Amino acid sequence: MDGALIIDAAVEGIIDEAVAQKLIVGAGGSPGTIYGKTGKAFLYQKIQGFNNAAKTWPWLVLVDLDNDKECAPPFCTRWVPDPSPYLCFRVAVREVESWLMADSETLASFLGISRAIIPKDPEGLVDPKREMVNLARRSRKEAIRKDMVPRQGSGRPVGPAYASRMIEYVQNYWRPEVAARRADSLGRAIACLRRVIKEVVA
Repeated sequence: MDGALIIDAAVEGIIDEAVAQKLIVGAGGSPGTIYGKTGKAFLYQKIQGFNNAAKTWPWLVLVDLDNDKECAPPFCTRWVPDPSPYLCFRVAVREVESWLMADSETLASFLGISRAIIPKDPEGLVDPKREMVNLARRSRKEAIRKDMVPRQGSGRPVGPAYASRMIEYVQNYWRPEVAARRADSLGRAIACLRRVIKEVVA
């Protein structure tokens, strides 16, 4: 997006990278460098540096709540007790797959499943990634099942091309604005990005 405000980000993995880029563009920004992509521990180790950078420029840091027992607000306070004015530190409840499931219409079409079997409260799921794999297991499309569902006996939680399929969905089909109606943490992420972009541009 020419002339748009460049926003750097830090994320846990490559699916989150695609989500962050889509959210930044949707909020009117342009994705800059995406840091991390090596898990949650790296982000926790580097969060103060990202927060310092956000004193003068917008930053998006996206992490999954996962199975942390605390809810998102205390989790945020523990990670960033004193957030900089341009930091968007956002938590996906409980994983970014919840946000993807929240746009049930396009996900049903992409996976080749009935929309009726997609959970209506994706943020209430204990393990959204496992639920996404289970949805793919019921797909009418052989390629989706082959790519996203782990081989029997492999011991892996996801199929061999799970990440690339999810990235394809995010980039080409997923509608964050629609998904935000069923995922409050996503709505807050969108609102935060819009706010910091508006403040810097103003």
